[in-house]
Amino acid sequence: MNLEELIKNGSKQLKKSKTKTSLLDAEIILSDLMGVTREFLITNNNMNISDNIKKKFNHAINRRINNEPVAYITGKRDFWTETFAVNRATLIPRPETELLIYKIIKFFRNKSINILDIGTGSGCILLSILKELKFSRGTGIDISNLAIKVAINNSRRFNLSNRSKFKVFDINKFKFGKYDLIVSNPPYIPSKEIKKLSKDIRDYEPDIAINGGKDGLDLIKKVIYKSSKLLKNNGLFAIEIGANQYLRVLAIMNKCGFRVVGKEFDYNDNVRCIISTKA
Repeated sequence: MNLEELIKNGSKQLKKSKTKTSLLDAEIILSDLMGVTREFLITNNNMNISDNIKKKFNHAINRRINNEPVAYITGKRDFWTETFAVNRATLIPRPETELLIYKIIKFFRNKSINILDIGTGSGCILLSILKELKFSRGTGIDISNLAIKVAINNSRRFNLSNRSKFKVFDINKFKFGKYDLIVSNPPYIPSKEIKKLSKDIRDYEPDIAINGGKDGLDLIKKVIYKSSKLLKNNGLFAIEIGANQYLRVLAIMNKCGFRVVGKEFDYNDNVRCIISTKA
């Protein structure tokens, strides 16, 4: 069996299971297994495949048929300018979070700042910012020990361990330092909405990273309150929120003394990132 035949077979199986991106998923999985680019698969489609690769590929396709995200199957996800290691202890980085990165970099270009990332997960937000802000340092905290291990691994892979540190902390107990920038992508999905999510999210991504409590605001409230205590004067606080949460989050921020200085919208015109400072 050659490359083209194997990809077609895998894509066909995924399509039967109603996977919307069947061909793309098959190509990503196979390119990862072979350690080559998707372009290589296309230009070398007549190459014969070893039985070992076929066996691994079919196993991975079966995992995808069972709705496991491709990022967890390959153990990585592209975000900003890097490819981050991820696993089931971490939320899979999403394109809308890059909106937050873009906005922050515009504010702090060529400056030296101290950053706190609350609920860091894979470390994708903090490390992406540090890649762009060459003179800055940062701390990432998360309640999950397994997630922190992934973040530390990513910091080493990107040669950023000298400017970043990652610690296991409950946000309620963290009270160290003052920061020029505090960022967070907290869980914001209301508990009752979790069952309505697609199976690849609902059944595989960590509940503590997506479940925001009854109204989706439980962790958002804690992050805003804690940030109001840890942010330096004239510092910036940046948070990602769910669709249709802007007005409720704005009211909480106002009570904690924040003033909005920037917003970023997703592709459906919902406010997804809020940039603020202390009023």
